Amino acid sequence: MLLILGIMLLWGINFAVAKVGLQQLPPIFLVASRFLLVALLLLPFAKRPEGQWGAIIAIAFTLGLLHFSFMFNGLKTIDAATAAIAIQLQVPFASLLAAVFFKDKLGWRRALGMAISFVGVAVVAGEPRLGGQYLALGLIITASFIWSIANVQIKRLNPIDGVSLNAWVAVFATPLLFAASLILEDGQAEAVRQADFWAYFAVVYQAVVVVVIGYGSWYWLMRRYQINQIMPATLLVPPIGVLSGVVFLGEDLTLNLIAGGLMTVVGVAIIIIRRPKTTAPEAERL
Repeated sequence: MLLILGIMLLWGINFAVAKVGLQQLPPIFLVASRFLLVALLLLPFAKRPEGQWGAIIAIAFTLGLLHFSFMFNGLKTIDAATAAIAIQLQVPFASLLAAVFFKDKLGWRRALGMAISFVGVAVVAGEPRLGGQYLALGLIITASFIWSIANVQIKRLNPIDGVSLNAWVAVFATPLLFAASLILEDGQAEAVRQADFWAYFAVVYQAVVVVVIGYGSWYWLMRRYQINQIMPATLLVPPIGVLSGVVFLGEDLTLNLIAGGLMTVVGVAIIIIRRPKTTAPEAERL
């Protein structure tokens, strides 16, 4: 139980940590650095996914390049607390795509959960202080949809352990991200020279703490417990993400954020509780 709570705490705080890194480093460059470090750390322990190289590269493109580029560009502008709520739409999006591609039965309860979660994000979006930040919010919502597409890709793979999946996705995503950063961003070298301890801490935290420790522990739990026993714990991530933005970044905890956040979490909870059991690893999150 303490291990699960610890993982959720590490993942939730990452919204604030990533936001700190984005104050000094270009978004795509930061993500590329994260994946480079993940690849270096995990590749020695990864098994070769024979016969699945094309699928792994496709996941690296969808998850590594598209999802994280959209997510971090949105997070650069918007509050960490708002991002922690909006990104939860990846759960209803994933359920919708599972119904389309895997013929999962939605049922009225899961459909209700989806509706509640979407309304919750709409309530958060109605926050007056978000004026001028709707593009950033749109990027995060788009990132959540892309994450659900990556989840479909992963579920179509032959059995592969989480460590190997994260390692090889990182290997192929790293050059894609550095190339995208070179084309779409500038000032990377200057940003690296001027970055302080906290910028480098953000990169290391995301690679070592979030992926290696967090996901390594999560996959260990998935092998020992039924997924429906541990998945409800992920509902702690959004409130921890909101609180991390409030406590560490001084963000405002408004009525819209509280009400919309609660609705989103309740909607996601209904979906998680009602969804079919699965042992396949999920796509890497923020």
